[in-house]
This record gives sequence, structure tokens and C-alpha cells, in this order.
Amino acid sequence: MSKKLGLNIGGRRFDVDVDDQFAFFLDKEMRKDFNIDGNNDLKSLLHAYVRKNHELYLQEQKIEEITKKLEI
Repeated sequence: MSKKLGLNIGGRRFDVDVDDQFAFFLDKEMRKDFNIDGNNDLKSLLHAYVRKNHELYLQEQKIEEITKKLEI
């Protein structure tokens, strides 16, 4: 099954269909990064993109650190 999540950016509505299991997580994250009930400007979208990529970068650094410890 899938669930539809939506967001207004630059005065336009964007909807995505995602798997039910992922929808809860994505909805929670979107609520942290965006105004779910109102409009979001492009600057908000860029900031969210940079924040999420920074989180990914930190996760990858941590994975590398753990992998190195396991190799010893």
C-alpha cells in the first residue's frame, strides 16, 4: 500500500506516493523541515536539502569509523 504526502513550495502543491512503512518516518521528518500547513519558499527547500545531506555525511563518517574498529 502507499500513502500520499504533500507539500506546498513556491505556491504550488507537490504530492508524493510513498510506501506505508516509510510514510510515517517521512511525514515526521517533513514536519521538522517544513511548514506542512502553509507555503514554503525555495530557500526552505534548499536549507532542508543541505541539512539532510549533512546528516547523511555524518552517518557515513560514523559507519566508516565503526567499520575501521571492526577491522582491527
